[in-house]
Amino acid sequence: MFWERLRLTLGMIKFEHSVFALPFALTGALLAWRTQGFPQQGALEKLFWIVVAMVTARSAAMAFNRLLDAEIDAANPRTKSREIPAGKLSKRFTWGFLFAMSFAFVFAAGALGKLCFYLALPALMIVFFYSFTKRFTSFSHLVLGFALGVAPAAAWIAVTGSLDPRILWLTAAVTFWTAGFDVIYACQDVEFDRSAGLYSLPKRFGVAGALMLSRGLHVAMLVCLALLIQSFGLGLLAWAGMAAVAGLLIYEHSLVKPHDLSKVNAAFFTVNGYVSVLFFAFWAADVYWNTKL
Repeated sequence: MFWERLRLTLGMIKFEHSVFALPFALTGALLAWRTQGFPQQGALEKLFWIVVAMVTARSAAMAFNRLLDAEIDAANPRTKSREIPAGKLSKRFTWGFLFAMSFAFVFAAGALGKLCFYLALPALMIVFFYSFTKRFTSFSHLVLGFALGVAPAAAWIAVTGSLDPRILWLTAAVTFWTAGFDVIYACQDVEFDRSAGLYSLPKRFGVAGALMLSRGLHVAMLVCLALLIQSFGLGLLAWAGMAAVAGLLIYEHSLVKPHDLSKVNAAFFTVNGYVSVLFFAFWAADVYWNTKL
């Protein structure tokens, strides 16, 4: 029974999608360590708690979203088979999971230092707030993006104990990247959003207009990455990583058309997983190579 509940819970929160934001958080930590110099005592322990904080915060946010949207999901043909509306997991159990993940996040933040501990509850408020936004604004996609975008800045604070404004370029990049692919994903629900009175960019501007805006958001991401590279004086491998990300984003947008959304899942899940992993691989290599030199 426990293992079945665990399997359903991991499916409900899409645990495997932690790969979307985690590499950017780790990049924030690496850039902080690069600035302060390698090696650092306790770096591995700090890295462990950063990963724990990232995963538990996302898990709590996903559980809250599923609880808040349970009735909406039940009415949407695309989402009615999700764990809570389908009766596979109870709301009571999900609330318990939510509180457990929230407690674990606050504990991990405390292990990372006083400032992280003080910022833990505001961080949870940010990631929980996203779930309300589609009820009153078409720009909920940007709120989701910011909820993920704070991760690299939070990792920087965890390593240094303070905030360097330069890392906010990475926060902005992740915000625009996430908002861009969330707009693509939301195109599937444009008709349901209209009937249910929900807000989204596809509902406001139509699918074709929303896809254009998604491209613009991803261009903004690349601009922010370029500014990040310049502000930290990174090398050719970082530029190569940005080029790889640009190529993947071009491919992502080639998969979706206003009249054909059949490949949205491939664009959303597969391509964006590669974006984050390849980004981290190139940028970590750049940090390592230049440090070795």
